[in-house]
Amino acid sequence: MNDIISELRWRGLIHQLTNENSIADWLMEQSRTVYAGFDPTADSLHVGHLVALMNLRRFQQCGHRPIALAGGATGTIGDPSGKSDERKLITKEQVEYNIKCIEKQLRTFLRFDHSPTGAVIVNNADWFSQFSYIDFLRDVGKHFPVNVMLAKESVKLRLENNESGLSFTEFSYMLMQSYDFVHLYKTYKCEMQIGGSDQWGNITMGCDFARRVGVLQQSGQLQGLTSPLLTKSDGTKMGKTEGGALWLDPNKTPPYQFYQYWINLDDTDVEKTLKIFTGLPQEAIAEAVAQHNIDPGRRLGQRKVADELTQLVHGESGLAVAKKATDIFFGGEITALNDAALASIFADVPSKELPRSHLETGFPLVDALTAAGLTGSKSEARRTVQQGGAYVNNRQITDVNAVLTLEHLASESLAVIRSGKKKYALLKFV
Repeated sequence: MNDIISELRWRGLIHQLTNENSIADWLMEQSRTVYAGFDPTADSLHVGHLVALMNLRRFQQCGHRPIALAGGATGTIGDPSGKSDERKLITKEQVEYNIKCIEKQLRTFLRFDHSPTGAVIVNNADWFSQFSYIDFLRDVGKHFPVNVMLAKESVKLRLENNESGLSFTEFSYMLMQSYDFVHLYKTYKCEMQIGGSDQWGNITMGCDFARRVGVLQQSGQLQGLTSPLLTKSDGTKMGKTEGGALWLDPNKTPPYQFYQYWINLDDTDVEKTLKIFTGLPQEAIAEAVAQHNIDPGRRLGQRKVADELTQLVHGESGLAVAKKATDIFFGGEITALNDAALASIFADVPSKELPRSHLETGFPLVDALTAAGLTGSKSEARRTVQQGGAYVNNRQITDVNAVLTLEHLASESLAVIRSGKKKYALLKFV
C-alpha cells in the first residue's frame, strides 16, 4: 500500500485528521473503503467538488476502494455547513434528475470495475426511503446529544446569525450524514469519510454515532479526513467566476471558458493548483514551477494547469477545442469548428442572423461589416478595409470590393467578422 497520507500532506490537502499519529499506518496495513458525499443541489458538479473527487481518485490509486455517495435524501434537506443562510429546497424530481447528471461525471474520475478497489456509486435515498419519521427518531435521533450537536462549529455559526438562524430541517442534516457513514460501514465496511473542512463536525458525529450504536468490531473505529476549503492567494474562493460557479458540465461552462479560467490564474496560485487538482508527481510539478519562474510572462505554469485540468474534465477533444479557441483570440485562423463550438467561444460578442441567400449571391464585405455592427456606415467600412482592419474568420481582407460566399463560412452557418484587433461579431446565415 502506498502512503496516501504523505501524498495528501505534500499536496496541502490535509486540514484535520482523526487519530493523526496512527492513521497513516492504519491505511497502509490493508486496503480500506473510503467515501465522500456529493449532494445533488444542481445538475452538475463544479470545481469545488474536484478536491474530494481527486482525493477519492488518489485513494483508489493507492490501493483503496472509493465510494461516491449521491445524496438523493440529504440533497432534499440541504447541508448548513459553510452556509450563512438556509438553502432553498428543491423538488424530489429535480434531485433525481440532478443525480443522473452527476453520476455520469463521477464515472469519468474513478475506475469502476469488479476488482477489490473498483469504485461504487450509492444514493442515500435508497435507505432513507425505508424510514418512517418515528423510526428515525427512535433508531437514530436518540443517539445524538443536542448539547454535542450545538457545540459543532457549523451549527454555532448559524445560531449566532440572528437573521437566518438554523431550521430544524437543516439541524437534522447531521443525523442523516452520520447515519450514511454507519450504513456504509455495515454494507461495504466503509471505515473512512473525507470531505472539506466545513464537514468536520458531520464526519466526527458519524464516528461517534457508530461507537454509540455499537456496530464496530472489537477495537474498531471509523476515521475522517478533511481538506482545506479551496481559496486563491487573495482569499477569494477558487472556481468562482463573474457568472457563478465553474461547472464541470461543458454545457454550463464550455471547455474554452474552463480553460481560460486557469490561464488567468495568478502566478502565486500555480503551484498550489497543480498540487491540488492534477495527478502529476512531485518532480513534474517542481519542474513545471521552475520553468514558469524563469519567465512568468509566458504563463507556462498557467498553461500547464489549464492543459491538465481541461483534459481531465473534458477529455482530449475538449482540450483541443479550448486550445483552438485560445489560438483564435490570438489571431489564429478559424477552421474545422462547428456552430456549437464557435457559438460558445464567441458567446459574449454581438451576433446577427441573415438570410443564407446573401452568401449564395455574394455578400459585399462592407455590407457584412455594417450588418455586424462593427462599423457605423458603409463609408466607415470601406476605410476599415482599406486600412487593413477587416478580417473574416481571422483572415485579413484588403480588397474593398470583396464579397463573401458560402466558402467564407467557418462552420455550418457562422462567419466570424472582425474589425481591428479585438472587435468581433458573429454572422449566422440561415
